[in-house]
Amino acid sequence: MDGKQLHILQHSLGLDQHGRGTFYRNRFVTGEGSKDHADCMALVEQGFMTRIADVKMYGGDDFFTVTDEGKRAAVEHSPPPPKLTRSQQNYQDWLNYDSSLSFIEYVKMKTHLRAKEAGRA
Repeated sequence: MDGKQLHILQHSLGLDQHGRGTFYRNRFVTGEGSKDHADCMALVEQGFMTRIADVKMYGGDDFFTVTDEGKRAAVEHSPPPPKLTRSQQNYQDWLNYDSSLSFIEYVKMKTHLRAKEAGRA
C-alpha cells in the first residue's frame, strides 16, 4: 500500500494522518476517471475496501467502504505521531481540558497541583 492509498483509507474512516480517531465514518465516493478511483480499485483488490458500482444517488460514481482488514491496515501502516515537547504537550492538554480557564491559568493550576502532590504546597 502506498501513501496515497493509506490516505484514502484514513480519510474514508475519519482518521488523522497518524491513524488516530474513532472510525466515525466508513465511505469514499469516486468515479471512473477521477484521480482516486484507480487507488480505490487497488485497495479493493488487496481486500482493504469493498465497492458498489454505479450508485445512482452519487451520480453514477462508485461507493467504497473499508473492510475490517482495511481498518487494521490503516492503523498499522500510519506513522506514529511526532514527539511533543513538554510545552507542546501542556498546550494539547489544555485544549483537551474543556474548561473556561485561560492557558496561563491552566498552567498555574497544574503547577500548583504538581507542587501539592510533591508535598511542597
